[in-house]
Amino acid sequence: MEDVLVFHRELEAVFVHLPVHLNNRVKMGKDPRKPRGKMSSYAYFVQTCREEHKKKHPEASVNFSEFSKKCSERWKTMSAKEKGKFEDMAKQDKVRYEREMKNYIPPKGEKKRRFKDPNAPKRPPSAFFIFCGDYRPKIKGENPGLSIGDIAKKLGEMWNSLSAEVKQPYEKKAAKLKEKYDKVKFLLS
Repeated sequence: MEDVLVFHRELEAVFVHLPVHLNNRVKMGKDPRKPRGKMSSYAYFVQTCREEHKKKHPEASVNFSEFSKKCSERWKTMSAKEKGKFEDMAKQDKVRYEREMKNYIPPKGEKKRRFKDPNAPKRPPSAFFIFCGDYRPKIKGENPGLSIGDIAKKLGEMWNSLSAEVKQPYEKKAAKLKEKYDKVKFLLS
C-alpha cells in the first residue's frame, strides 16, 4: 500500500510540472512566484514515458491507471545504469530548486484557508474504505502487533487479490452512498 502511495505522489509530481496557466495557481491559493517543486528520478522517467507515448500516439487519450502500471513495471525492470540518467536529472533539479528557494521570499500575511462548512455533508467512503471498515478489526485482532501502516498494506493486498464479484457489493454500497451524498450536496447548494 505504501508503494502505491509513493507511486501516486511521484505521478502527481510529474503532472504538477506540466504547463499550468498562472491564473489556475492563483485561484488555488498558491504563490505563482514560488519555485516549482523538485522532481524525483521516477517523476522524470514518467514524464519521459508520457512524452514518448504522445509522440507515438498523438491522438490517443491516456488511461491514467494503465499508463501508471506500465511505467511502474518498466521502472522496476530497469537497471541502475538506465535509471542513472533520470537520477542525474533529479539531482540537477534538486540543485535548481534549492538555489531558487534560497532567493524566494514567501508573501507576508496569513495563509488563507478555504472556509469549510461544519454542517456540510461528509464525503462518502470508496468501496475500498468500506471494505477496510469491515476487515480492519479482524486483522487487528489476528495481528495485535501490526502498525497502522502494516494493517493498511495488508488490507490493500487483500483488496487487490479480490475478484470483481467479491468487490461488487462494496462498489454498489459506495455508489449508493455517493448518490445520496450528491443529492444532499445538490439540495444544499
